[in-house]
Amino acid sequence: MSTLRAVLWDMDGTLLDSEKVWDVSLEQLATRLGGVLGPAAREAMVGTSMATSMDILYADLGITGRDSDADARWLDKRTSELFATGLLWRPGARELLLAVRRAGLRTALVTSTSRPLVEQALQTMGAEHFDAVVCGGETAAKPDAAPYREALSLLRLDVEDAIVIEDSPTGVASGVAAGCAVLAVPCAVALPEQRGVVLRDTLAGLTVEDLRTIWNRPAVPRS
Repeated sequence: MSTLRAVLWDMDGTLLDSEKVWDVSLEQLATRLGGVLGPAAREAMVGTSMATSMDILYADLGITGRDSDADARWLDKRTSELFATGLLWRPGARELLLAVRRAGLRTALVTSTSRPLVEQALQTMGAEHFDAVVCGGETAAKPDAAPYREALSLLRLDVEDAIVIEDSPTGVASGVAAGCAVLAVPCAVALPEQRGVVLRDTLAGLTVEDLRTIWNRPAVPRS
């Protein structure tokens, strides 16, 4: 009989309340470039790769001819400085992660954030809680299925063995494309109801048994 064997976690906005940190560093980069980042553009960046975010930023500010790699390095450096001041967990995330580990399930962290920033964030989350880590720039970017398929490959598991937990439209699309059951808990961006995706308002109070139920019946209504 098939059973849930792994939980694949997004990081920003899912485990950590770090989208607010990115708000600050992106706004500061926009100011550095002589503009103001619009809310629609910022929303469109949530869950995307660095390259896509830079394209959205430049289009919003009406800027061309920039060295996007240099701007991305500045953004990563500034975000790292902000990460160093402290990172907060999303409600219920730490408790559920620890419960998943106590239950003996395998875990992977699957994020669009660069590895140096992820390694910094792991000082808060605990690297020992993850059996595999897939970072931005290491595969095709979300919403492509590649990040979650890479995580499954590293865990030596099949799509039927895992559930994905995400907060953004891009991340949800990646999990769905990979063929996994998906639990979506919105953070910075509202998510629509969609087939095969379970929406919840929070991870607070969720148990491993709840995850098994969602994995078995990935079309239960939002509560």
